[in-house]
Amino acid sequence: MITNTELEQKGNQYPNHIVSYEKNIDTLHFRTENGVVLQLTIVRDSILRFRYATNCNFENDFSYAISKYAKTGYNYLEIKETKDIYIITTSKVICRIFKSNLKVKLFDAIDNTLICQDEIGFHWEESYEYGGNIVKMSKVSHDGESYYGLGDKADHLNLKGKRFENWVSDSFAYGKYTDPLYKSIPFYTGLHHGRSYGVFFDNTFRSNFDFSHERKNVTSFWAVGGEMNYYFIYGPKMNDVVSKYTDLTGKPHQLPPMWTLGYHQCKWSYYPEAKVKEITSTFRALQIPCDAIYLDIDYMEGFRCFTWNKEYFPDPKRMVKELADDGFKTIVIIDPGIKIDPEYAIFKEGLDNDYFCRRADGPHMKGKVWPGQCVFPDYTNKDVRSWWADLFKELVEDIGVKGVWNDMNEPAIMEVPNKTFPDDVRHDYDGNPCSHRKAHNIYGMQMARATYQGLKKFAYPKRPFVITRAAYAGTQRYSSTWTGDNVATWEHLWIANVQAQRMALSGFSFVGSDIGGFAEQPNGELFTRWIQLGVFHPFCRTHSSGDHGDQEPWMFGDEVTDIVRAFIELRYQLLPYLYTAFWQYLDEGTPILKSLVLFDQEDIQTHYRTDEFIYGNDILVCPILEPNSKGRRMYIPRGNWYNHWTNEFVKGGREIWVDADLDTMPIFIKEGTIIPKYPIQQYVGEQKFDEITLEVRYKLGKEQSLLFDDAHDGYDYTKGRYSLSKFKLTGKANELIINQHTTGSFTTPYTRFKLKFIGIPFEISKIEIDNVEITFEALQRSKLTQELIVDKTFTEIHIM
Repeated sequence: MITNTELEQKGNQYPNHIVSYEKNIDTLHFRTENGVVLQLTIVRDSILRFRYATNCNFENDFSYAISKYAKTGYNYLEIKETKDIYIITTSKVICRIFKSNLKVKLFDAIDNTLICQDEIGFHWEESYEYGGNIVKMSKVSHDGESYYGLGDKADHLNLKGKRFENWVSDSFAYGKYTDPLYKSIPFYTGLHHGRSYGVFFDNTFRSNFDFSHERKNVTSFWAVGGEMNYYFIYGPKMNDVVSKYTDLTGKPHQLPPMWTLGYHQCKWSYYPEAKVKEITSTFRALQIPCDAIYLDIDYMEGFRCFTWNKEYFPDPKRMVKELADDGFKTIVIIDPGIKIDPEYAIFKEGLDNDYFCRRADGPHMKGKVWPGQCVFPDYTNKDVRSWWADLFKELVEDIGVKGVWNDMNEPAIMEVPNKTFPDDVRHDYDGNPCSHRKAHNIYGMQMARATYQGLKKFAYPKRPFVITRAAYAGTQRYSSTWTGDNVATWEHLWIANVQAQRMALSGFSFVGSDIGGFAEQPNGELFTRWIQLGVFHPFCRTHSSGDHGDQEPWMFGDEVTDIVRAFIELRYQLLPYLYTAFWQYLDEGTPILKSLVLFDQEDIQTHYRTDEFIYGNDILVCPILEPNSKGRRMYIPRGNWYNHWTNEFVKGGREIWVDADLDTMPIFIKEGTIIPKYPIQQYVGEQKFDEITLEVRYKLGKEQSLLFDDAHDGYDYTKGRYSLSKFKLTGKANELIINQHTTGSFTTPYTRFKLKFIGIPFEISKIEIDNVEITFEALQRSKLTQELIVDKTFTEIHIM
């Protein structure tokens, strides 16, 4: 791999001074005397796109990453020219482009603080082996600057001093620091002097990022082909940077069905039908909540996609219905490899329509995967995507499968040195023909897209559910994801925690890990600690390899079973809280998991914390990551918090010791928040309850909380049929006031709230609901809480 220094010593071309400038509405062109063109587009007041061409030649402007629904437009634009620079000013950002060398400096438009600046800036080297250019950008790394993001990286949350490669890779049993992994998300957030900005390098070729690794005060990114094409996104709050990036590359196209947020059980592989029924029956017998059961590759006939092994599953439609009647949704795996078999209808169809990838000189791309020799659909062709989508009719519409899990879609090939397609494989790339060098990183994304289109079509009027292993920036529009083939080790428990946080920081919140580890087998303690973490990840699934023993919740003895059950029950109680967080993710692009640095970037103590995170907006979680632990030290961020287990009031901004035997983990709730909870149920929709709980934690001051609800599936919420309650809490020395304002036309099935008051510091003498005093006996008291049942339509509760 070419290093920074080598690239700069091999006769790089450097842009010279600017000789001309043109403006076309929101796009500016700056041309230099040696044919370099900078195209600067003002996407929004806080988002600028920088695109460079050599020899005055831009490629066709096409991106799989950028959402067609992304917000655009600006409130203010001023362009000035001086003797030495061009100054482009929006309401958020000032961009200065230097005439002598095309270098860029970016400033805060409010106070003129320097945010980001080029070091060498854009430079390149011609690629004689492949044609085109190796394109590179280098920027100054400021004192104390930290970096976050890049998606799926098994490394410290703070990327400072490190270097990474983006090349989607099948990485079985990877370890800490293994790079690259299954996803390519070339987006990072920089933070220095209390201000945050983002850079999204929208280039699908193999790319690299160096965060002051090779040179202390320089950060750089480069790719072995394509254009230098990046977006600068200004905050100054990190949460705003991530939200704007998520909007740019696309939020999920719809809310997930609520059942997808329950607990899922998976293994390679559950078969035959009797084994599947044994697993599901045990869940119900032991009263361990579970919503989904997975079928891995052994459900197929000879591993041929879209077929069933009739010996193992003689009547899949009946089985899927019986599982559904017991509350289990069936998820099946679908890989990209299509077995070469003239008697296999899908192979013949794809062959007849020329839907499979070809090598440079014309032969089909062939590779060994689970069925043996296979060919592979070119998902970058829209006709292929439509064909692939239609293949799901029988699985989804006829048999009743509720979700599809795309695996091996890096694409992964067995028994070849690089474990994927050769570089010369050709792709349509939606009318922009190219080699696999350009299409590799988006192959899995486009498979997930085609699968999503099929499920959306045939699951309608229900919402689709897709999971993908491989991804590029923007894949969150179509799919959830998991972190691949991990290992049952304590190290991997740490990795899972960091990966989920980093994915959320990279716009992709619907993520989880294989709980317990895919390879090898955990002991009961490790499995318990992993469940405790996993129930606080948006995607919650145990998955393991059949080669290493059983990994169901009851396989580690009664003590572990009881603890695991309690934490899965907590997951189900918190479903309305998580569902609301998903609504905020879709509405605002707000990450569901928030690393402490995202929660409070002004506190420098958060910049290097990896273990603690905020779940939603209000719940602080810190997993136990070492064996034989009776507790741990953790950092409590600024503000005041309540211990979830004891309701002890804790002041933040400091590190403390927290006791945590095997049956607990450190969980804290932010003061002033109102946390909605459901009754425990064995699967989503099992019960029709008339009452839900609101846990109210006192705060001296004001706080706002949300509760979003709808039918939990379908699309009626997009037509206004939802319920959004905004709770405003106002705490005074001798008073507590809760105001509720509800919008939307959906009528929730519950009619009452049970309010559980925690931490009220005064003796209650009077309660008014909507200005009507109620009898004092309505208040139920216990040692730690005081409870009050009220009609859900209240507008104000006044406690004195």
